[in-house]
Amino acid sequence: MRKEKILIIAPHMDDEVLGCGGTIAKHVANGDNLFVCFIANRIYRHKFNKKKNEIEKEYVRKAKDILGYKEAVFFDLSDERLDACLQDIIIPLENYISQVKPNTIYCPFQQDNNQDHRTVFSAARVVLRASATAFIKNIFMYEVPSSTEQSPPLLENAFLPNYYVNIAKYIDKKIKAFRCYRTEKRDYPHPRSEKALKILANKRGIEIGFKYAEAFMILRHKWC
Repeated sequence: MRKEKILIIAPHMDDEVLGCGGTIAKHVANGDNLFVCFIANRIYRHKFNKKKNEIEKEYVRKAKDILGYKEAVFFDLSDERLDACLQDIIIPLENYISQVKPNTIYCPFQQDNNQDHRTVFSAARVVLRASATAFIKNIFMYEVPSSTEQSPPLLENAFLPNYYVNIAKYIDKKIKAFRCYRTEKRDYPHPRSEKALKILANKRGIEIGFKYAEAFMILRHKWC
């Protein structure tokens, strides 16, 4: 079976696990080469702290070891300020995608309640235009608990999944990877609690006939 190159575009350190943790583990188990690029650094109470940010990167590396993927890269752009200049995201993202040449990309949902998520999607849609990235077969949008479902209840903000990945074998690995992000964990019933993550995966599985699943929206899917 041909190995695929998979790229996860994560606005923040933890979005890769929240949105795609089980899918990442499944790709790795299938022998695919998986890469994650983290767009923003992490700030605390609206202020950047280099020492704390390095600790956050160590959380990424621990989660990476659990999920088993190939490479994590950090663009180190300003958290909560990504919407200041779209080109600051477009240029490094374009360069990295040209370097990796992934077959499949997972990016954040276009209408997440987090402004950084929306901005990263806006940059990705420019970089991933079909005329410039014919080598990419699949593009999916993922949901991020505590962000996607928090958008105002307007039709244009609805996350309507039409692609599901069975993660029944990988749900425990997803939860274990999420535990690495000590500063981001919350108590139930917060959406970023371990119990809530498992409930969401169970709900998504029920929608499609699996025990646990992660849900996505298709932006591009080339049938071979």
